[in-house]
Amino acid sequence: MATPETILRWYRELVAKKYDGSAKRGPGRPGTVPEIVRLLLRMARENPSWGYTRLRGALKNVGHGVGRNTIKRILQEQGIDRAPTRKRRYSWETFIRAHFGAIAAADFFTVEVMGLLGLVRIYVFFVIDVASRKVEVAGICRQPGGLWMDQMARNLLDAVDGFLLGKRYLLVDRDPLYAREFREVLTRAGTKVVRLPARSPNLNAFAERFVLSIRSECLDRIIPLGERHLRRAVSEYLKHYHQGRNHQGLGNALVDSSMAANDKGRVRRRQRLGGLLSYYHREAA
Repeated sequence: MATPETILRWYRELVAKKYDGSAKRGPGRPGTVPEIVRLLLRMARENPSWGYTRLRGALKNVGHGVGRNTIKRILQEQGIDRAPTRKRRYSWETFIRAHFGAIAAADFFTVEVMGLLGLVRIYVFFVIDVASRKVEVAGICRQPGGLWMDQMARNLLDAVDGFLLGKRYLLVDRDPLYAREFREVLTRAGTKVVRLPARSPNLNAFAERFVLSIRSECLDRIIPLGERHLRRAVSEYLKHYHQGRNHQGLGNALVDSSMAANDKGRVRRRQRLGGLLSYYHREAA
């Protein structure tokens, strides 16, 4: 009827069935909540030097208890390397933000001005404080040269109101106008001139953004009738840029923090350049 091996197998199956608890077994250990996973990935990307234990502690600080091996598994699944590897990948954006208060940037832009004999190209040289977004037009001329740039450097380092006082780095492109003499004047004063790689405007994004702003909001909407007219337009725009223009990079605030908001009084419009530039504010109570 049956072999001894078959009878023994039946016996083992009866014993296993008696102690089978699969019907009462739960779904297993719950997975990590997606919200915690997103927070973990954010912490890992924003802090390249943090290892698994440091990330576990940071999650604990905000009320999430996650095991070290779980953190390791999640990061590996998302293709995020271990801390020693991530730490070496120091992005340019992170470097800039870490040195905001000590960095300024400079750039040129040109404007075609209507003169008596036709169009004349005018160069505008400006510098921008990366942290505060404050801008100063260092000079405007038709044909900038070495001597002119040397004088611009000395003006920017003036002991009383030099724009570059206290700045450790000045970002510039590869324009030949930033000659060796210009760089040496700044270096002797403690400001190192960092020449960016060729064809990399994204590395001087703050200066490039200012050029876009002044062109789109002002210069592309007027016809400069001579150098004096251009100087006035640039001057008026700078006042608007600092006192009447909200900047998304500053939390939609004004560069000039002294222009405090007022919730009383009548709303007034302040116009510049014949209404081309507007700022709305309330009268002082």
